[in-house]
Order: sequence, then C-alpha cells, then structure tokens
Amino acid sequence: MTTDKPMLRILVTGAAGFLGSSLVDFLLQKDHIVIGLDNLTTGSPANLRHLENHPGFTFVNQDICSLLDRHQEIDQIYNLACPASPVQYQRAPVSTLNTCFHGTQNLLELAKNRNIRILHTSTSEVYGDPLTHPQPETYWGNVNPFGPRSCYDEGKRVAEALCYAYREQYNLDIRIAHIFNTYGPRMSSQDGRVISNFIVSALSGNALNIYGDGLATRSFQYVTDCLEGLYRLMNSGYDAGPVNIGNDKEFTIREAADLVIELVSEMTNKPRATVAFLPKPLDDPSVRRPQVSLAKRELGWEAVVPLRDGLRKTIQWHMDQQGSAK
Repeated sequence: MTTDKPMLRILVTGAAGFLGSSLVDFLLQKDHIVIGLDNLTTGSPANLRHLENHPGFTFVNQDICSLLDRHQEIDQIYNLACPASPVQYQRAPVSTLNTCFHGTQNLLELAKNRNIRILHTSTSEVYGDPLTHPQPETYWGNVNPFGPRSCYDEGKRVAEALCYAYREQYNLDIRIAHIFNTYGPRMSSQDGRVISNFIVSALSGNALNIYGDGLATRSFQYVTDCLEGLYRLMNSGYDAGPVNIGNDKEFTIREAADLVIELVSEMTNKPRATVAFLPKPLDDPSVRRPQVSLAKRELGWEAVVPLRDGLRKTIQWHMDQQGSAK
C-alpha cells in the first residue's frame, strides 16, 4: 500500500448523502481540499450545513449526468452519486440507470481528459442473491435483470463494466469498491434500509417490520470503517479488480432487530419494542457476507467496529435528531 499525498484536491460526488457527506468530513480532517457535488434529489443539505464556512470545502449543486466542466485542479475523484436505498431507486428507476451509466461516463471522461485517479463506489448488490457464500470479488453474481431491484443492481454492474472499459482502452487509473451494508449517523429516517428502519420504529414504539422469516443474513459495517477502507483503496497501488469493503461478521435480520430493540430500550428506559413479520420482497438476498482477504492483504484493512458499538452511536444520533426537531 502506498502512502497518500498531502493536500490533494478531491472531487466527491453524492456529497450530500449519508456516506458522501461523511467522506467529505473524513477528507477535510486529513487536510485535503474537497469539492462536493450533488443534485440534492436524495442527498440532504443538512448533512453539509456545518461546512458552509469551511475554507477547504466547496459545494456544487449539479447532476453528474450533466456536462462536467470543472476548471479547478483535481487530483482524485470519489464517485458516490447514486440513490442507494430501495425506496429511492425504485421510485426513479430510469434516473438511477442514467446516473449509473451516463453519470459515471461523464466522470470517466473528466478523469481521462485530466489524468485523474477515480474511485467508483459499487455495491455488494452486484452479487445479487448469491449462490456463493461468502462472496469473493471473483464471484460474478446472481442478479435478476428484470426485477424491482434491477435498476440499481444492473446499473452498478454496467458502471463497473464501463470503468474497466475505460481502463483497458484509455489506461485510466481506476479503483472500484464493493461496499457492503453500511450504516451510521446521517442515514435518513426515511431511507428504507434495515438498520435505520429498525431504529426509527423502536424509538417510535412501533413494531420492527421483518420481511421474511428473519433468517436472511447481512454483514453490517459502521460508516467509519467504510470510510477508512475507501481511503486506503484510493491511495493504494491495487487496481487489478474490485475490492470488497465490508464487515465479514454475519448477522440474521432477526438478530439485528433484537439488538436494536435491546439497545433502544436500554438507552431510552422505554418498554422493548416488538417485531412483525411481513412477506419477503422479490429478489431480496437471502445471505450477504463479504470475503475480505483481498482488502486485508492489499490494503491492510478490515472492519473493526462491533455492531453493538456502531448501533449505539447510530441510535444516539437518531435520538438527537428527534430531540432537535421538537
């Protein structure tokens, strides 16, 4: 792994989202200069409000599907621009596909023309409902190209193919991350993903909805672990293929629900919430766990935050948000 250079000028797309805004903070704390780009269709200006007067940060309200004509010097690009929750991308499937292909192509053209290293954030969803478990980077996936999740799953897959086409044809300097289920502060209460849904329901005294029998598994990664993994990948010499950035500790959905119920009750002194079982959505993966030996070997990285600790911080953030809204 190579060391990163100081004071880089870094473009972060999707900068107003949960993960994007967290990455902006992470990079600024390392004394880099950051240009954050977002069209605010799913990102929130509140996630960047604390940076309004930061001398190292510039915000640009723009869609990556529009022509990108950045006159500033840029050393690196992190592409995080794409709706990431089923609620968001199923509401606008064509836009999601456009973002994945045309938006990514715009960034690749910018990178090609300016000789910029680019890190594209892909997803564990490219593995679909996997038939290989845990999932190594060499697994090609089991994805339904016509299902309700296909705009995101296949959009991310074609974006990866586009990245590698640019690498092969133009010798572009590319990194690709397969990000696994990441959670933490700033994930919207309306996001529709499992951890935020569970926390919001438990804090509201409502039943936690479990889709299916609760035996499906996920590998939950706290946001700070994800950021460190992305940063190490960007500044590494590894470009041979995608790298899984995820926690290899696997939990059933029921186990995650029970832990959220326990922590919320403990932190609020309220009665423990209950669970409700609903039908499993079409194409919802039955298992999900990354094989992370590549990240350990090439990046010297692995997730270190236990689920209990990360959930406690995330619950506290949601509690603070509820308190400030009153």
